[in-house]
Amino acid sequence: MSSVEPTPSRRPPQNTTYRSDVNARPGGPANLADILERVLDKGIVIAGDIQINLLDIELLTIKIRLLVASVDRAKEMGINWWETDPQLSRTADELVDENRQLRERLDRLERAIGETTSGSGGS
Repeated sequence: MSSVEPTPSRRPPQNTTYRSDVNARPGGPANLADILERVLDKGIVIAGDIQINLLDIELLTIKIRLLVASVDRAKEMGINWWETDPQLSRTADELVDENRQLRERLDRLERAIGETTSGSGGS
């Protein structure tokens, strides 16, 4: 029978200090902030297709395309759909006007319901 010596615990020594530098050390591993900065600066594309077939008949195809990049990098590539999307680029004035119109409509509906209720309650 051979004896197995217990392995020492993997705790760092008590005098260990940790650094949270944003810049990677030369020759050392990149930290999460470095990787994220590189991805946003250069951009990354993830693409894939999912296809479901039954007896050689294509039932469903899903095409997935994902681009991860900073706004500046996307604009350099000619991608700026968020600037013209009415759901994302509405101005505050448009929202205030829409809110006013909805409140007026709600007031008219409440008055109409009140008139209907008070008119039918007298008979």
